Amino acid sequence: ERLKKEGKLLTKTQREARARAEATLKLLQAQGVEVPSKDMMPKKKPVYGDKRKKKLNAQTPEEALEVTSPTSDTPEPVVMETEAETPAAEPEVKPDAAVDDWEAMASDEEKELKKVHIEVKEEATAPSQPAASDEEEDRDEEDDDEEDDDEDEDEEEEESEEDGGVEKPPTGHGKRRAPSEDESSDSDEDDGRTKEELLYDRAKRRIEKRRVENIKNTNFDQLRAPVVCVLGHVDTGKTKILDKLRHTHVQDGEAGGITQQIGATNVPKETIEEQTKMVKNFDRENIKIPGMLIIDTPGHESFSNLRNRGSSLCDIAILVVDIMHGLEPQTIESINLLKEKKCPFIVALNKVDRLYDWKKSPDTDVVATLKKQKKNTKDEFDERTKAIIVEFAQQSLNAALFYENKDPRTFLSLVPTSAHSGDGMGNLIALLVELTQTMLARRLAHCDELRAQVMEVKALPGMGTTIDVILINGCLREGETIVVPGVEGPIVTQIRGLLLPPPLKELRVKNQYEKHKEVSTAQGVKILGKDLEKTLAGLPLLVAHREDEVPVLRDELERELKQTLSSIKLEEKGVYVQASTLGSLEALLEFLRTSKVPYAGINIGPVHKKDVMKASTMLEHDPQYAVILAFDVKVERESQEMADSLGVRIFSAEIIYHLFDAFTKYREDYKKSKQEEFK
Repeated sequence: ERLKKEGKLLTKTQREARARAEATLKLLQAQGVEVPSKDMMPKKKPVYGDKRKKKLNAQTPEEALEVTSPTSDTPEPVVMETEAETPAAEPEVKPDAAVDDWEAMASDEEKELKKVHIEVKEEATAPSQPAASDEEEDRDEEDDDEEDDDEDEDEEEEESEEDGGVEKPPTGHGKRRAPSEDESSDSDEDDGRTKEELLYDRAKRRIEKRRVENIKNTNFDQLRAPVVCVLGHVDTGKTKILDKLRHTHVQDGEAGGITQQIGATNVPKETIEEQTKMVKNFDRENIKIPGMLIIDTPGHESFSNLRNRGSSLCDIAILVVDIMHGLEPQTIESINLLKEKKCPFIVALNKVDRLYDWKKSPDTDVVATLKKQKKNTKDEFDERTKAIIVEFAQQSLNAALFYENKDPRTFLSLVPTSAHSGDGMGNLIALLVELTQTMLARRLAHCDELRAQVMEVKALPGMGTTIDVILINGCLREGETIVVPGVEGPIVTQIRGLLLPPPLKELRVKNQYEKHKEVSTAQGVKILGKDLEKTLAGLPLLVAHREDEVPVLRDELERELKQTLSSIKLEEKGVYVQASTLGSLEALLEFLRTSKVPYAGINIGPVHKKDVMKASTMLEHDPQYAVILAFDVKVERESQEMADSLGVRIFSAEIIYHLFDAFTKYREDYKKSKQEEFK
């Protein structure tokens, strides 16, 4: 009687059906077939999270106004929902059959949806997409791009409100509803996941759309400052040329007079006009570029990747060749780099003042200066220049002196210069300006799409850790959220301050910085912010305009970082390497690799206790490698004391070669002491 009241009384046929179902179930289990249980149900119906959403979307009146799709679209999902719930209500009876039905139904529904989507394609908007399969989403992306951003925002808000509503699982009564209640809460969790994915996809699309828009709106009349890279062999006078361009003395402040980090300098238009006033046939009135950003890269072998990093940014390069020595190993390496990156360049034949009897005249055009020289000096110059042109021909490049060069597109221009006396510097700048304005006008067109690369990470007294960024395109503002690559994954932080060095000053030389609220293109800029200690140099910096764009940008950077770090292979036994930046770390590792020194651990930043602990593990394996090579980083006092007590040696130096010499000496001594022991 009680069962009858509660509606749970089963008729004879129902009882038989249930018994039969249970028998088949047991049989299947005995055979070892996996029988889907209640818990496994939601996995079998991936389409539902979306459908529930679709139903809700269809019912909200604001959405109905917003979505301009034909009415045929709206009732359909409701029908699906009711159909879908009938099998959900009775999962105990023949679960296998039920599941098959669902799959069949899901595929039917997808077919129906596809039909609808074909008709509605132009008008379908973001919320009607979740129900579509992934392929369709891809297909609709193009149409989606045509929508306005504002509409996108409105829908986003509404969606999030609805999602908030969906999260509460519907309350069900009675035994028959129980399983479907279970599933509904499960599919709500599904919903939550898809919501995040939806937001992610939308953010991704928005970023793509913005990129396309910005590229479309490129302004060809307004040029940005070109990024000029100075490359060449060690000691050919790259930094000296730059010092001459800006009348500074960076080189005297560098360890051993050797550049070990990439420096960036902004040369304003006025300086260009000032420096080129002695050049004939140069139209100073028509300088279109607002200035130049010059990057100085290290020349010695250990820094091949720093050169790599510099030249990946640059628009045009100056290849510095010592006229007395011709092309040297790194000059050739730089040439290959430039060819690989398809980067145009001009050649500065430097150190002409070393020619015998050279009479300097920095205030006249270099062509006139050459004519003034004695016959023997001029002959020597011609002879050496011809030899260098032949060397360029061996590298399969045509070259000619700039005043004899009729076709700068096929022939490299050679400019005789002397960074020491200042001869030819005006001509070098004038040629740079001419080439960038004519041949690179399209590339230098003003574009709002942000392109920025982190060059250095530096701790400044009183400011904390700052990052030096080369801003090529776009604009950075104070307070924006930036995503920068970090040692332990991308770092999301806000710009607290933008510092620019005064014009004609190096970014890396300590001087009085000027604070700015906004910085626009082609500048070397120092960024202040929180948590920048672990930033990695050499990867792009991205700006998130909205909260939901952060995960997309993080993934983008993570991919780049994985590629960079996976290329560093560690050995089982070896030394522990610490460096101040990714660039110098790569350089040091490259140097160790060529010198056949294995390395077992790497890190960026000051030497802490944990680094000493890691290095001390080598004491058990091979004590000669219980060494930390610290390049250009601070060694904490505590870690030094700990190293002494454990027996770990820490070598620190500011020049890679010194570091290496100290280590090789230590190894020799170690081997000798071992030999003594076994005598």
